[in-house]
Amino acid sequence: MATLEERLKAFVKLGDFLRSYKPGKKNLGREYEELKAVLLQARLKNAWFTDDNLLYALSAWGELLSPDNLQAWTSSYSIPENGGRKIAIIMAGNIPLVGFHDLLSVLVSGHSAVVKMSSNDKVLLPFFMRKLIEYEPQLEGKVEFSEGILKEYDAVIATGSDNTSRYFEYYFGHKPHIIRKNRNSVAVLQGDETKEQLQALGEDIFRYFGLGCRSVSKLFVPEEYDFKAFFEAIDSYLYLKDHHKYHNNYDYNKAVYLMSEFKFLDNDFLLLKQDEAYASPIGTVFYETYSSKSALSEKLTAQAEKIQCVVAEGITAEEVAYGHTQKPSLTDYADGVDTVEFLLKT
Repeated sequence: MATLEERLKAFVKLGDFLRSYKPGKKNLGREYEELKAVLLQARLKNAWFTDDNLLYALSAWGELLSPDNLQAWTSSYSIPENGGRKIAIIMAGNIPLVGFHDLLSVLVSGHSAVVKMSSNDKVLLPFFMRKLIEYEPQLEGKVEFSEGILKEYDAVIATGSDNTSRYFEYYFGHKPHIIRKNRNSVAVLQGDETKEQLQALGEDIFRYFGLGCRSVSKLFVPEEYDFKAFFEAIDSYLYLKDHHKYHNNYDYNKAVYLMSEFKFLDNDFLLLKQDEAYASPIGTVFYETYSSKSALSEKLTAQAEKIQCVVAEGITAEEVAYGHTQKPSLTDYADGVDTVEFLLKT
């Protein structure tokens, strides 16, 4: 079994590999040509996985898997050389490599994994695992990718929706588990945001087409808020109309709202609808007004289980800066549950 230091070195090498990838360069070399082929395969299997979003995900992980980041992350735990347990990981497939942090946590903790990937994201992770084994051969056999029913495991990490969580609870509730449900991210506008802040908010809304739990799907705005500056700032995302799946969702939701006589705002590629719900459909962002910052802060605290990130300035203690929801650190755990701490107690 590889030591903790050896495991970390493998991930550092993977980070080096990802940071060195230059997709526009000719004669990339065999290993990068293989990555290029894997990205093409991922894109063909899932139309939401555009070149831009795939490269963004690779770049983000390249930055995270640095010696300093990995050392800072793991130094706060007492990690044994060998955890010796088998952890089942049931992954979502809404954005590229969304389940990689769970696999990283399991392997760094010294455990092995049996992974059930989403059909929407099945080619990137096996490639990553092949690279890790190349860098550290002792990781061979530490990860099993399963297509069927999971049978032998000691604990479970499952990511899904509110509906699938009931299924997960039924089948895996007898084992130590982390079961994740629906969460969405919100932004609080106060009316004095700069154009640069609103443009950065566009990244929080539109990155991965709004499919991630860290994507802003709802705005809280003051009463009588004027959305003109917001719409002007996000105009650079007009290109989304050229993506057929996004545009089809936008058209469908617009038709539903028109037929239902719902009031909404529209800039030809994004719909804004006043709604108390948090999970808005693709091509739509919900909004809700507030009368005071203190009352809003209390509401966000009371409904924290529904919220992944709050983009704001001076509203909550754990707010995220504009444009940073899709830049989580290694310690930004989904649903706020420390995965490594869970694995070390398993």
